[in-house]
Amino acid sequence: FKTSDRTRATSGARVSNYPILVRPETRFMTPNDAIKLSLDASSMVCMMYLEDLTDEEMMVRPEKGTNHINWQVGHLVVEENHMMNAIRPGSMPELPAGMAEKYTKEAAKSDNPADFCTKAELLAAAKVQRERTLELLAAEDPANFPNETGVPYAPTVGSMYSMQGSHWLMHAGQWVIVRRKVGRAPLF
Repeated sequence: FKTSDRTRATSGARVSNYPILVRPETRFMTPNDAIKLSLDASSMVCMMYLEDLTDEEMMVRPEKGTNHINWQVGHLVVEENHMMNAIRPGSMPELPAGMAEKYTKEAAKSDNPADFCTKAELLAAAKVQRERTLELLAAEDPANFPNETGVPYAPTVGSMYSMQGSHWLMHAGQWVIVRRKVGRAPLF
């Protein structure tokens, strides 16, 4: 944030179109609050990177042999559904029909926009999945966070929740390259 934005942030105002992540009136933070803060920050950054890209720009690959943004976002939506269902079976909303099949590793090779969802469809699905993830997180007993998941990259329930934000940010680094490639100014 700019200095003026920091001032607005501490006053509970909004910066850009995204909710401020810190609530100064909150005296104590639970583990759930800390994870939510991380998920909210990730969502803010990622949505800012995506909001002005066109469907055509979402099909641009950062470099030969890498995945275009459309595939990456679809993959993120599918994986959030999969990962959260892994720790809370049957808890996530169903994905849109055919979405999981459109975002397999094999599908990533396609450059045909007709093989994928539109940006609007992707962002709508992402919103539904993330809202449910946040509902599950809010209801999660922090005593469950150390429970093992059996998943090497997110070995505990707490790390599986946290992974939802960091996974998006891992991919967002590639989006910066695409944004510059298509002539967008830096955001940060």
